[in-house]
Amino acid sequence: MGALRKKPCLPDLQVDAAARHDGGGVSLRSQQAALLRWKSATGSPPALDSRRRQTSPCNWTGVDYNSLRGEIPPALTSLSALSYLDLTGNLLHGPIPADIGNLGRLEQYLGLSFNNLTGRIPASLGNLTMLVDFAIHQNMITGPIPEELGRLNNLDLESFEISSTMVTGGIPESLGNLTKLNLLYLYSNHLSGPIPPSLGNLRGLGDLQLANNHLSGEIPFVGSIPREIGDMRNLNNLWIHGTQVSGSIPATFRNLTSLRKLSLFDNMLSGRPLPPEFANLTDLVELSLLNNSLSGELPPDVCKGMNLQVFNVANNMFTGPIPRSLKTCQSLEMLFIAYNQITGDISDFGPYPHLIDANLESNNLHGHLSKAWGLSTNLTSLAMAENMITGSLPSEFSSLVNLGRLVLHSNNLTGGIPPACTLPYLYQLTLARNQLSGHVPSEFGRMKNLQYLDLSWNKLSGSIPNELGNCTKLQSLKLSHNNLSGELPMTIGNLGDLQIVLDVSDNKLTGRLPAQLGNLAMLELLNFSHNQFDGIIPSSFASMVSLTTLDVSYINLEGPLPVGRLFRDASIAWPAKCSSTAVREHHKGRIQVMVLSISIPMCVAIILAIFGLIMILHKRKQPQNDIAVDRRDVFSVWNFDGKLAFEDIIDATENFSDGYIVGSGGYGTVYKAHLQGGQLVAVKKLHPLEEEMGDEKRFLSEIEVLTKIRHRIYEYIDRGNLHVTLENEELAKELDWKRRAAIARDVAQAIYYLHHECNPPIIHRDITSANILLDASSKAYVSDFGIARILKPDSSNWTFFSVELSYTSVVTTKCDVYSFGVVVLETVMGRYPREVQSVASSMGQYCKDAMGLLDQHSSSPTVVEKEEIALLVEVAFSCLQTSPQSRPPMKDVYQKLVHQHLTLEERADP
Repeated sequence: MGALRKKPCLPDLQVDAAARHDGGGVSLRSQQAALLRWKSATGSPPALDSRRRQTSPCNWTGVDYNSLRGEIPPALTSLSALSYLDLTGNLLHGPIPADIGNLGRLEQYLGLSFNNLTGRIPASLGNLTMLVDFAIHQNMITGPIPEELGRLNNLDLESFEISSTMVTGGIPESLGNLTKLNLLYLYSNHLSGPIPPSLGNLRGLGDLQLANNHLSGEIPFVGSIPREIGDMRNLNNLWIHGTQVSGSIPATFRNLTSLRKLSLFDNMLSGRPLPPEFANLTDLVELSLLNNSLSGELPPDVCKGMNLQVFNVANNMFTGPIPRSLKTCQSLEMLFIAYNQITGDISDFGPYPHLIDANLESNNLHGHLSKAWGLSTNLTSLAMAENMITGSLPSEFSSLVNLGRLVLHSNNLTGGIPPACTLPYLYQLTLARNQLSGHVPSEFGRMKNLQYLDLSWNKLSGSIPNELGNCTKLQSLKLSHNNLSGELPMTIGNLGDLQIVLDVSDNKLTGRLPAQLGNLAMLELLNFSHNQFDGIIPSSFASMVSLTTLDVSYINLEGPLPVGRLFRDASIAWPAKCSSTAVREHHKGRIQVMVLSISIPMCVAIILAIFGLIMILHKRKQPQNDIAVDRRDVFSVWNFDGKLAFEDIIDATENFSDGYIVGSGGYGTVYKAHLQGGQLVAVKKLHPLEEEMGDEKRFLSEIEVLTKIRHRIYEYIDRGNLHVTLENEELAKELDWKRRAAIARDVAQAIYYLHHECNPPIIHRDITSANILLDASSKAYVSDFGIARILKPDSSNWTFFSVELSYTSVVTTKCDVYSFGVVVLETVMGRYPREVQSVASSMGQYCKDAMGLLDQHSSSPTVVEKEEIALLVEVAFSCLQTSPQSRPPMKDVYQKLVHQHLTLEERADP
């Protein structure tokens, strides 16, 4: 999260030359021997050669090799004259030796960051009272922070860093004794409890970062904290986001005149508004208060210093006008005031020459869109939906050549859509629920990156342009509730990526439905209703296997229904006890009203849930000549009898008794069952949650999609998942680098199959290490595909989701690609990459330092393995690109990994 110390290329050990004059008799020979024992214990290259044995250890200022591995040896603690110890960025594991606390001359720097150290922080480190800089960043340290570290009261240089570890407990009160401290980093840990008031004593502090913990209570800069807290005039950065702190923002913050970054988002702050004196913080560059319950008006002069770059107060309860200084704050790069109750006229906004992202959605703003927006040529996203904005769309928007997202729905915009608004990088254009008139510009066909187009609920007229068929990346197209006329262009059938919705309802469209629409194999929702179409439903529509809802009500169609599940189920009567609501009305062979909105009964859905959305693991095939057994065989497609198999599962699990549970998640419980005939299977019973299971049409579609997958039949896999394996030290040691690379290829192959070999493509939506199973030989299998398709995007089960979900809540194959990148990094690092976004932002440096990311539980990689690991890291970061369009398709990822693996194998076996 915070600024990290640059990792040195070399571990550095400096011996205090004053030791040779020490009356205590510190032996140079003993120091030399200790260093050589250290060198031997690390198993590193022979940097300390025989010539060093012949020179004075007083001249040994450093050790010229890196990638130290193993545990920190006890021999190191014999270096009683050591003054500086930096082991940053190596492959060290095991505990921190408590005897390091006996290195009384260690007075400059103790750096243990970027390793894989475990265990607790020794309380004896508090004995190093002469130390000036202390860092244990990014390790697997556990347990509490010792109170004894409060004795390190000479820390007056750069930092006290214990961040990105697994330490627990509270922040020690004793840290308030470090009154000379300039930088305190405790972010991304598992700390809990209140922030101790004693931190108010750190008046010389320049950077305080406590983000991403489980802290609670009020920010302790009011009440019992002395008013002198305002004397912390050196504080530059204050980060306490992602905790559970409550209360109001202290008025004393106005005295922090050196503050540049204040980050308090994702907390439970509430109460009075920001004090007007915030205008005194003229050096403020970033103010982030997102996701709290703050109220009142925003300070009018918040950008008085004209240095403000990030202003984020979204999702609070702020009222009153937009601060006047924000309207002309030319330094702004990010402006987020969405989801408040802010009022005011936006007509005089801008210009913002450096603005990149602006979100003003869901407020009470009025006025018109200024032409000055056209000067914000760096803008990539502009959202002002759900306000009261009037006027027309400025033609000056054509200058926003970097714009990717324009969201202006639910306003009172009038006039036409300027053809000049066809921007090359635009991927989302939402203008719904306005009063726009005129034609849909044919120039839209030039927007090759457009994925989401919503022009519904306007007054648009004329025909739908054929050129829309050139927008081949479209996933959602909504043109409903307009006055569009003419025929539906057959070129719409070219939109092979269209998967969410095609809605042209409530228009004046005529003619026949194009047979080419049958090419839309990924489409889920299709609405033609309330138009003047005639003719038949093309037989090609039977190929739309992803379709869950087809609405052709209030149009004149005739002729037979296409052959297909969707149409077949619409023309049969469900048993009364299952309450089917499918409707048919025939009159002399002419279909007057047909709403194919198929509702599948829950009684059937529960049975299908048990058999359709499970990973069935096979032990052995059954004899083909036993018909009775065949009908119970869950692996038999042709003779399978669901009722008999269901009875077998009930018997085998004793009516889903807890004794048969082998796993459980947020959406279901997995049971182990020995069926009749000796089959050993894993059965997943979904929880009957109304929210997720209410749309039974969609549920049945998932069943059909899963039946089209060419399943391989596996033996029962009992080793566990990748997440558990990496967390377990002994199991992780068994995963050498060859096996880890193979796991990445296995997972890539599975996702490649779902995306590129299945028709229609399947989006997993929940690729995590917990959903990757390993067999006895560590071969990886991706589980729970299909189930994720009925989960909501905001589900708490999501481990880490891609950036675009925060904009659109729409899942694409590129979300799976992003998740794959996270899994690859976790496989390489041996732990979940909690700061994956910040890591991805500096991927060039991390790719260069790939060896510094390695899991220390595994052995040191060979030269060939290092090449393969470097490619894995490079591929992972390419998958973590912020822009979905920049991420590679899984086909390319899989082929790249396989190609390099084969190349390296050929080199190893000439």
